[in-house]
Amino acid sequence: MAQELNISQEPMNPEIKEKARKFLLWIGLVSIAMMFAGLTSGYIVRRETGTWLKFDLPFTFWISTAVIIVSSVTMNWSMQLIRKDSLKMLPNAVLTTLLLGIGFGVCQFISWYILISKNIYFTGAGSTGSSSYLYVLSALHLCHIVGGLIALIVVYIKSLQQKYTSHNYLGMKLCATYWHFLDALWVYLFIFLLVMR
Repeated sequence: MAQELNISQEPMNPEIKEKARKFLLWIGLVSIAMMFAGLTSGYIVRRETGTWLKFDLPFTFWISTAVIIVSSVTMNWSMQLIRKDSLKMLPNAVLTTLLLGIGFGVCQFISWYILISKNIYFTGAGSTGSSSYLYVLSALHLCHIVGGLIALIVVYIKSLQQKYTSHNYLGMKLCATYWHFLDALWVYLFIFLLVMR
């Protein structure tokens, strides 16, 4: 019994731990991708019913797309810094990504405000299938962005404490993978909404 207890309390091998966490992240990303694939498929089916209002996307959607693409560039910058053990500059790079992520969220809220000012609503008398789907797709994506911002805050705090090195930065890797996924997902949604109006 004592030997079994000691074995169970042994720390997990770092390589196994990394593989397990990456696997769990990818399960989550595939689930999110499947959810959005289902929603965009539903969008296409609903569009073919003939009762579809076409409207221009707010210009702030273009701005938010540029902002999130730049945030992926700054996230790559963070990864390059950690690989080179440039720990002094790392917090600046992570903070820049975090601020750009917040900027993306602000642009989304401004976009919704513009839509509402044009009497394009999520629900109620002024809503249509196209407007409802637009709000659902952009709001669900923004919810996942909030999760990414929380991860970035954690990474930022740890980078200030210099807890990462070029040999130990699993949290950074996972955060970067998730953030790039959200970037690619938004670009897909934006192009989809532009084309499928």
